[in-house]
Amino acid sequence: MKKILLSAFLLASVTAFAQDTMNDDNDQRDREEIPYNQWSLDFGIGAHHPHNLTAPGFFVNNPSFFSGDLGVRYMINDKFGINLDLGLNYFENADKEEDQSGEFQTNAYRAGLEGVVNVGTILGFREWTDTFNVLGHGGIGMTAIRFDEDINDETDWTGHFIVGITPQIKLSDNFALNLDASIVGYLSTDASLDGTREQARTDFDGFVSNYTIGLNWYLGNKEVHADWYNGSESARISELEERVATLETNNADDDQDGVPNYLDRDNTTESGVRVDNKGRALDVNKNGIPDDMESALDSRYAKKGAIASGANGVDGDGLIKQLINDGYVNVYFEFNSTKPTQYSLSSINFLATYLRDNPEVSATLTGYADEIGSEDYNKNLSERRAKMVNDILVATGVDASRLSYNGEGEDDSVEKSSSQARQLVRRVKFQVN
Repeated sequence: MKKILLSAFLLASVTAFAQDTMNDDNDQRDREEIPYNQWSLDFGIGAHHPHNLTAPGFFVNNPSFFSGDLGVRYMINDKFGINLDLGLNYFENADKEEDQSGEFQTNAYRAGLEGVVNVGTILGFREWTDTFNVLGHGGIGMTAIRFDEDINDETDWTGHFIVGITPQIKLSDNFALNLDASIVGYLSTDASLDGTREQARTDFDGFVSNYTIGLNWYLGNKEVHADWYNGSESARISELEERVATLETNNADDDQDGVPNYLDRDNTTESGVRVDNKGRALDVNKNGIPDDMESALDSRYAKKGAIASGANGVDGDGLIKQLINDGYVNVYFEFNSTKPTQYSLSSINFLATYLRDNPEVSATLTGYADEIGSEDYNKNLSERRAKMVNDILVATGVDASRLSYNGEGEDDSVEKSSSQARQLVRRVKFQVN
């Protein structure tokens, strides 16, 4: 028993020593957020058996019930921790006739401080299992022994030591099943456990063996508790690889506008369009069309005043009608969406203005989809896109009787593997007559 007591003191000392000798490691973790939870509540209930603690003629069942345990545990790191241990042992006389025990009922309430060692981490369990672990614990504390008042109305206060081992089975990120086997030794007692015999016990021949089953409830918002954290070199390499992959993804530039994805507020800007530092196309006049696209349209199709003056032998209304029917005025959509892109709203306004200025003209709206997805789905999607534009035009004041719409389904005229090309066919085009 003296060896057991020495082991308990050594275990508590190791915890204190570990806190001092791992300052460098903890300083490093202070600079980087600790990647695991450190707090837990540990519950257990079960049976026990006292050894050499009762007077002659008093016996207990083997095993006896009830034993309960509650621990509030803090892991200093993934190998060592401390635990505030609270426990209860209820002892009563054996109920078997052959034992012929005197009657008694005794409660022992204990509180103590323990050192905890994550045996599984130290021995490298994380290299071969993520569901099984072993903790070791040991420490000292105080116990209050309350006897049956009819036998002994005094409370026997005594110091105790405790040492034990706790296998664990992980149930989830928040809970683990634990099985604990511990020895509790009383440093001195004034009476036998049944309360009938006065004694001054100063040796360690008498002790209680505890066996409980319970749960570890892990507290915190991290994905893993220190009990299960894998801090091995291979795990760190894997974590670094994940970080590198994340950096590569974040720093990619899908729309090639010079702004990485993680800063880009609009990751679908057209190639060659100037953007601000958040990846949004420059649009000084706030008309929904990127400035670079607007100036290109002006230079390619018509200058200001050309329409009104009938440049190139075409009257203004005739040129507008030609532009619309030749497919230069379209409404575009994002993938699998019926909501027009922001820059396409000016095209809807363009057609609405033309229809208001030419009340005898009607328009047909034809929707299209790219080739991603089934034909039936894309047929329906293209019709819903056309209807959406139809509804917007009606909302602007265009008479619904002047509009008709339909969906043509997939437009396979562009390269299916090119996301930029597919953007061009996700559209609604106009035909005026």
